[in-house]
Amino acid sequence: MALPTWDHPEPLAVGSAPVPEYGAGSLADLLPTLAAGMEVPGTTAVIQELAPADRACVFLIDGLGWEQLRTHPDEAPFMTSLLASSRGGTGRPITAGYPATTATSLASVGTGLPPGAHGLPGYTVRDPETRELMNQLRWQPWTAPHVWQPYPTVFQLSHEAGVHTAQVSSPAFEHTPLTKVALSGGTFHGRLSGEDRMDLAAAQLGAGDRALVYTYYSEVDGAGHRYGLDSDTWRGQLMHVDRLVQRLAEQLPPRSALYVTADHGMIDVPFDEQHRIDFDEDWELRAGVALLGGEGRARHVYAVPGAESDVLTCWREVLGEQFWVASRDEAIAAGWFGPTVDERVYGRIGDVVAAARDDVLIIASEREPKESAMVGNHGSMTPAEQLVPLLEVRS
Repeated sequence: MALPTWDHPEPLAVGSAPVPEYGAGSLADLLPTLAAGMEVPGTTAVIQELAPADRACVFLIDGLGWEQLRTHPDEAPFMTSLLASSRGGTGRPITAGYPATTATSLASVGTGLPPGAHGLPGYTVRDPETRELMNQLRWQPWTAPHVWQPYPTVFQLSHEAGVHTAQVSSPAFEHTPLTKVALSGGTFHGRLSGEDRMDLAAAQLGAGDRALVYTYYSEVDGAGHRYGLDSDTWRGQLMHVDRLVQRLAEQLPPRSALYVTADHGMIDVPFDEQHRIDFDEDWELRAGVALLGGEGRARHVYAVPGAESDVLTCWREVLGEQFWVASRDEAIAAGWFGPTVDERVYGRIGDVVAAARDDVLIIASEREPKESAMVGNHGSMTPAEQLVPLLEVRS
């Protein structure tokens, strides 16, 4: 089908997007580096400045980007102190991976693979078998987890190599499909409070001569989505998690390293038509589109068969300089999803992929009412979303 053209700003070049640092300094490189330091077969040290440790703990704070941490030193004095080496720690940013969203990032952390390999390349993506959208965070509609993501996790490889391996998180996550495909291996320990998680994570580190432990806190992200980064609620959560990091750091057993990181950063997006483009009200963007996937700042667009080229042209013209807009093959060739994309993953990626550059969203007020009402958002390749901290404390 042929679509009309419009007078819109010159579109951004696909190659101008700041691609994540896969294979050099991304979330997917962290656990393989730590496991390689424990001589786990099948793992390779990629982040060279991380010295081996017999016991390693990764504390992932959902939604705490590097830029947000750097601009809130008063709320996070302990983590801010880790940006310098005076406390025996070091701090640097690494990249989350594209899209910068929880399901994708947790899979990258746990498998040590970029999205094009592990196969969770977005918040919602099309299942090529059913032609329906699948929410990869909530795992709806259900599909067989190990068919969707068949690779072993780094935790599984480490457990098989005799490393004491454990995850300490909310009890609600123990049996979820996302945990199974991304974070399983060893033992899972559910604890409700952050303080209990820190204490148990420290105890698990000391449970073996070699240990790999993961723990997680979600409410920084939740406060950002609901209230925004300028809210007292968000700042209060940052203060709380800073105390949790210090609590864990002060309990590290000998020969241990603690790594504090995150799955993505976040930005606040104003509530007006200029910053929130409503797909459900925009006939230009809807033309030729069969399914709208992804999320507001990282869209997968699935075209009606035969309309792929026209949809790409239309989205580029409508979104102008606000988004990087690529065809599936262009995004893959540019390395957005990693160096390579597995055949089973290819059809999950949109015919058109749109990544926000400015503080804008493509909302869908009727299809996605809850997501469309969020204050804080993430997903794209801007530094505020893509850069996450890698803070280190050693004992």
